[in-house]
Amino acid sequence: MPLPGSAFVSKGSPVSLTLPPVTRSAALYRAVEHSFDVPFGAALNPLKHLGALGFLFFWLLVVTGVVLYIVLDTSVGGAYQSINDLAQVPWMLGVMLRGVHRYAADGFVIVMFAHLLREWMLGRFKGFRRVPWLTGVPLVALAFVSAIGGFWLNWDRLGQFSAVSTAEWLDTLPFLASPLARNFLGGVSLNARLFTLFVFVHLGVPLLMVFALWFHIQRISLARVFPPRSLAWGTLAMLLLLSLALPVRSQGPADLMSVPVSLSLDWFLLFIHPLIDATSAQAVWALAAMVFAGLILLPFTPVRAEPVAVVNPDHCSGCSRCFADCPYSAITMVPHPNGRRGMQLAEVRADLCASCGICVGSCPSSTPFRSTEVLHTGIDMPQWPIDDLRARLLQGLAAMPGPRRLVVFGCDQGQRSRMGAPDVLHLGMVCAGMLPPSFVEYALRGGADGVLINGCREGGCEFRLGQRWTQQRLNGEREPHLRTSVPAERWRVVWTDPGDESQLVSALEDMRTHCAPGAPHPFLENTP
Repeated sequence: MPLPGSAFVSKGSPVSLTLPPVTRSAALYRAVEHSFDVPFGAALNPLKHLGALGFLFFWLLVVTGVVLYIVLDTSVGGAYQSINDLAQVPWMLGVMLRGVHRYAADGFVIVMFAHLLREWMLGRFKGFRRVPWLTGVPLVALAFVSAIGGFWLNWDRLGQFSAVSTAEWLDTLPFLASPLARNFLGGVSLNARLFTLFVFVHLGVPLLMVFALWFHIQRISLARVFPPRSLAWGTLAMLLLLSLALPVRSQGPADLMSVPVSLSLDWFLLFIHPLIDATSAQAVWALAAMVFAGLILLPFTPVRAEPVAVVNPDHCSGCSRCFADCPYSAITMVPHPNGRRGMQLAEVRADLCASCGICVGSCPSSTPFRSTEVLHTGIDMPQWPIDDLRARLLQGLAAMPGPRRLVVFGCDQGQRSRMGAPDVLHLGMVCAGMLPPSFVEYALRGGADGVLINGCREGGCEFRLGQRWTQQRLNGEREPHLRTSVPAERWRVVWTDPGDESQLVSALEDMRTHCAPGAPHPFLENTP
C-alpha cells in the first residue's frame, strides 16, 4: 500500500535551499572552537558557554562584593586599612574573598570580549539578532566603569593613580567647566564627598548592569544564566587557586602629595591608563568613539531578508508547542479568530523570527502520514514548506535503484556537503530542529533501510536549540516524539560541523553494516 501523499509526488520540482556561504572568519572561529572540544568535550566547551560564564562571573562579583562592602570602612581614612586587614583573616579566607572578587572581574571582561568576538566572527549581529547585539554594547562601557571604580575604593597607590588618570582624561572633554583633577584630587587629602561618589559608581553601575543584562536576554528563550555544573565548579576552583597562588595585595596607602613610581597594573581592567600615557587623552577618546560607533552601526549593514514562519489558522490547534520551542521568543499565543472559548492561535513576530523552522518540527500537524494531496501544517516556512520535504523524500526513494536505500536528514548549518553515494538520499534542511520525528518512521515505511539524522555539534547549534530539541524528540523526552515502535537499529544521529565529513561518512558506513541488503525490514512485507 502506498504511503499517504505518494500519489502526488509529481506535482512539481522540489524547492532548493539557498544558504549564505560560510565566511572565513566563521570557519576560523569554528576551527578554534573545535580544538577546545578535544580537552573539554562538546558539551563542556567553555567557548560554547561564554554568555553563561559571563553571568557566573557577574554573580560571583555580586556575592563577594556584598561581603566586601560589609567589611569595608567607607571613609577616606579607613578604606585602605579595612581592605588591607583582609590578609589577616584566619585560613586565608580574606585573601580568597578579595582574590575571587578581583579575578572574577578579570574573567568577566575576558569572556565579555570573547563573546563579542565570537558573535562578530560568526556573523550573529544582523536581522533578528540586532537587538541582543545593540543591548550588549552598553554592557562593555558599564563593565569598565564599575571595574575601574572598584580600584578607587581601595584607595591605595594604584587606586590613586587610576582616579587621577581618569579625572585628567575626563578633563579633556570640552563641556566640563572646571578640571576635576584640580578640584577634587589636587589637595592634600581626598574629598570625603568624592569618595562617596566612588562608592556610588562601584555599587550603582552594577545595578544598571542587571537591567541591561535583562534587556540583553529578554528576546532569547531559555537563556542560560549559569553554565553546566561541572564547568561552573571548575571555574570557581580556578578562581580560588589563582587567589591563593597570586594573592591580590594593596600597593601602599594613597598619597596625593606624591606620584606613584612603580605599580603593578591589572592589564585586563586598567589598560586604558597606560594607553592614554602612550598616546594622548584625545586619541583615546577618538578611539573609544570609533569603536563604539562601529559596534552600534555594525548590525545595520545589509542583510538578506528571509520569509518568516506563517501560521495556518485552519490547521493550528493552539497546542503552544511552537511557542515553547521557539529559540527567540518570536511566537506568542493569541485568541483564535474562530471565536471558540479557550481556543488559541500561534502568532509570529516577524522582527524576531529567525526563519529556522524549529516551530515546524514541533507542530503535531506536520506529520507526513496525513492523507492529503498537499501537506498543510499549523505553522510552516513558506520558502521551505514541509510538504516539499515529503515530496523530496518520496521522489528520492522512488528514484533510488537499491538494493539498499539510506536517507540522511541533514542540517545545512552543521554539514553542507552532500553524500554522493548512490545508496544515500540526502535531504537538507535549514536546521535539524525543523524535522518532525515522524519523518523517520515515514522514510522507513516508504522503503528506506536506514535513516541518519545529522545536525550541528552539541552546543554549537546555529539557532541555539535545534540540536537539543531534535535529540529530545527522538529520545521520546519532548513532544512530538518518535514512536517507540520504530526500531532503534534503523536510525542514527550524528552531530557534526563543517570539517567533520569523516564522522558523517563513518556513521553512514556503520549504518550500511547494520542495514545490509536482505536483512529483515520491520515495515516491508516482502522482506524475509
